[in-house]
Order: sequence, then structure tokens, then C-alpha cells
Amino acid sequence: MTDEHRPQDTTALIAAAAPGVGEPRSWEKGLRLAALVERAQTRNPLRTAIVHPVDPLSLRGAMVAAEARLISPLLIGPRGKIEAAAEACGINLRGHDIVDVPHSHAAADCAAALAHEGRAAAVMKGALHTDELLHALFCPESGLRTDRRASHVFVVDAPAYHKLLLVTDAAVNIRPDLQQKADIVQNAIDLARAIGVERPKAAILSAVETVNPRMTATLDAAALCKMAEREQIRGGVLDGPLAFDNAISAEAARAKGLVSAVAGDADILVAPDIEVGNILAKQMDYLGGAIAAGLLTGLHVPVMLTSRADGDAARMASCALAHFYAAPPGPPA
Repeated sequence: MTDEHRPQDTTALIAAAAPGVGEPRSWEKGLRLAALVERAQTRNPLRTAIVHPVDPLSLRGAMVAAEARLISPLLIGPRGKIEAAAEACGINLRGHDIVDVPHSHAAADCAAALAHEGRAAAVMKGALHTDELLHALFCPESGLRTDRRASHVFVVDAPAYHKLLLVTDAAVNIRPDLQQKADIVQNAIDLARAIGVERPKAAILSAVETVNPRMTATLDAAALCKMAEREQIRGGVLDGPLAFDNAISAEAARAKGLVSAVAGDADILVAPDIEVGNILAKQMDYLGGAIAAGLLTGLHVPVMLTSRADGDAARMASCALAHFYAAPPGPPA
């Protein structure tokens, strides 16, 4: 890809890949994520282990990111299958490294080892099940776990909202307890700060905005806010429980008499469990005209858990997130 076709094509690529829903603001789709991609393109490509890219979709996503100089891919999987996928979608693999392993299990184990050894700064999921990849990354022998719970964060560019919105956890933790939620919140705050949000505002979601002893999500929300006051969670502003409308609409918050630094201006939406988070993130995409990138956080390296339904735009934006999470910008001079 020539220089004149790289950064300037980013906005068009991401906007074109967004779902065609809600035409009045369709011109806004993906613009904020595109800006993140363009910022990441000013850095050196991130050495990334691509795990089992044996189908055209996952291989193409990695190669598009490589052509945009977001990543330097290390393709891990059966060489014959990777080359067949490349031939199927017209990709030239010349100049790209391939680690030939027999199957997806071996590819996941190899990627974890390379990340632990510092030979890969990030990991990207290819054509294998998420559980299979996570098993290799999470096992104690991988050396990639930290003292914090790993969690997934979607970064959503929704036309109807005034800024990027982080949604967590929608992919990894099924029914997190209070300490796990504290880690989930901290991971999201760290990612938000890494992409440039100075003091992220986190809304702890529930069905209501009052504490109800019969609703565990409201009790956890109140406890998380107190933990933030005592600096057990750092770097952000928390409020909760907040219903979804109060979290993203200042008008809804005023109508209910809520006085909050977070309500109507949240940067982060913290779901009570994976079902709520997953449904929330996907309905933004498919009904709200949004486009989302995602990242697994809380390990020693960022992991791009791309979905089979993700197109080039989401994969490129996920690479940009990995850049900033792996090496956050320093504090202002």
C-alpha cells in the first residue's frame, strides 16, 4: 500500500464498515475510532502474534492492519492453511513471518510463549474459539497473568453519543463478584486513560438508580463507589447504581433529580454481568448504528479478541487500542 493511501483512507474505511442504521447521523459513524487509528499510525508498528489466521477473514484483518502500519504480524498456525487462506483472498505473504505449528491449540500456546518472552507485544485472535485462546493465555505457566482479573472492554463509537463509550465486561467474566468488578472497573479506567481520557467517568449500571438490598447489582455499585473514595480504585470518578438512561442522558438524570458528576456524561458503562454487557454492546452496533473495537485487558500484553463478525474497521481500531494500552502516552510536559 502506498503512503498516499494510508492515513487519509482510515476515516473512509471505518465509516464505510459501520452498519447502515439511522441515516440522519450516518456521516459521524466511526470518526472517533478513526482518529484513534490515525494517532496509532504515528507510532512504530506493534509486533503482534496472530493466532491461527487460517481463514480469509481473520488473515485479511491482520494484513489490512499491517498495511496500515499498525502492527507487524507474526502469523502462527499451520503454514499450509495460512497460505491457502492468503491465496483465497489474494494476499501476498512475502516478507511476513510464519510460525508453522500443527493446530490451533499449539498456535495459542506458541503465542502465549512469545508474548511472555517479549517477542510479541500484543496478541490477536484468529480463527479459533475464544475459550481455546484464553485457556493458553490464562494458565499460570503462561506468565501473562497479573494480580488483577482480566476483563474485556468494548470501545464504542455511537453516533447518538457525544464521545467514545467504553462498555465492560461483555465477553469474559460471566457473573463477577465485587472484587472482580473492582478489577473490571480499574482495567477500563486504565484503558480510557491510555486513549486520552484524563479522568474517566464510570457509571456502574443497574436497573434502578437507588440501592435495593434485594438487587445485588445495586449493592455492588454502592460498594465500588466507596472503594473509589478510599482509593482502592484509582484514576477515575465512579457513580452508581445508575440506570442506563441516567448514565448517558443528562436530561434523564435531571428528570429524576440526580446530582452526579457521571450521569449524562459517562465514559465507561460497567455492566452487572456478561449477559447485560454483551446485549448492550451488540444492540449499540446493530440498532444504534455504532461501531465498536474491543480489547482484553488485565494481562501483561493486550489481546485483540476479534469476532468472526468483525470487519476490517473494527480490527484496525482494536489494533489502535492495543497500541495505547501496551504503551500509554506519557503525562503532559
